[in-house]
Amino acid sequence: MAALVRTARFVVRPLLQVVQPWDLDARRWVRALRRSPVKVVFPSGEVMERKRAPGKQPRKAASEASAQEQREKPPLEESPSHAPSTWEESGLRYDKAYPGDRRLSSVMTIVKSRPFREKQGKILLEGRRLITDALKAGAVPKMFFFSRLEYLKELPVDKLKGVSLIKVKFEDIKDWSDLVTPQGIMGIFAKPDHVKMAYPKTQLQHSLPLLLICDNLRDPGNLGTILRSAAGAGCSKVLLTKGCVDPWEPKVLRAGMGAHFQVPIINNLEWEAVPNYLPPDTRVYVADNCGLYAQAQMSNKASDHGWVSNQRLLKFHKYEEEEDVETGASQHWLPDVEVQSYDSDWTEAPAAVVIGGETYGVSLESLQLAESTGGKRLLIPVVPGVDSLNSAVAASILLFEGKRQLRGRAEHLSRDRSYH
Repeated sequence: MAALVRTARFVVRPLLQVVQPWDLDARRWVRALRRSPVKVVFPSGEVMERKRAPGKQPRKAASEASAQEQREKPPLEESPSHAPSTWEESGLRYDKAYPGDRRLSSVMTIVKSRPFREKQGKILLEGRRLITDALKAGAVPKMFFFSRLEYLKELPVDKLKGVSLIKVKFEDIKDWSDLVTPQGIMGIFAKPDHVKMAYPKTQLQHSLPLLLICDNLRDPGNLGTILRSAAGAGCSKVLLTKGCVDPWEPKVLRAGMGAHFQVPIINNLEWEAVPNYLPPDTRVYVADNCGLYAQAQMSNKASDHGWVSNQRLLKFHKYEEEEDVETGASQHWLPDVEVQSYDSDWTEAPAAVVIGGETYGVSLESLQLAESTGGKRLLIPVVPGVDSLNSAVAASILLFEGKRQLRGRAEHLSRDRSYH
């Protein structure tokens, strides 16, 4: 038994691998090759010098030389044109709205309340096109709500710095939106100041000595369309008197299609302040479809064609002449403003056109201003049986007629100069 144990003791193999000296030398050799040493020592004892590449220095010396060069080398000036052009480079961040977020309720407050807009000096813009136009014109954004990051990335990056960016669900935007097809982005802006705005250069180049005065316009769709026509005709300015609908109401903005950022708009004016915004020697013309009374003051040109204009302003004629009970003499309390056809020449001087609302018509103050500036009533005749023209349609007709006259006068002057 003891013999068997001794035999088994010799049979058992060692648990640890025995490493031979030659194996260690081989490993050192391979490891040395990987490290690219300066000297190579072979197992035989032979030593071989390794030549450095021309100009190459040891790692430590190279790092010290590089640091010395950086200290001696003047710092590079950062190119001023290298500005963050992408969302990633700019480092912008956004928040995600949570249920019951109070920031969301402020949107509806701005939309519904004109006093809040005027008191807080903020407006709400919806849609990528309108927001882009506002940013280009210099409007100052305060907060953006968006449903997809791609919508925000379409806006100029430099305009988003310092602006609160909030990601919300599209269903929430759909609930707030006044559009049939919401675009997924809404922005709260500071109420634009026409003095600080940067209107498009093309708009300024085509600006005409033609102004528009809106008198008691109450319909948002009409006002938005009128502003769009004013921008298209090249009006230099639009004035809104007290009693007009707020031009920054969402329905007006939607109908205006960006006209708010193409032509200066000055609203909420008292009639006493209107002359302060008119160029010198401006004549004020009133779009006044004043019925049979107006045709009686005109030549037979309109009546020969059977044209009869709207009679809704006959109330002016009703009170125009009142007989004094004591003296028996007639008293004229309405301004005596001559009536002429809209296509007659009326742009020999800077002109301002007054458009009244469809419900109340033009005000007495507008007629007084027309009389004091030497202006007239402009009549757009219509065929018998047709009611009054829409205010936006009438404004478009008069503005583009004024543009036609001004352009014709400019062409005539250029021909005269070429002859001389």
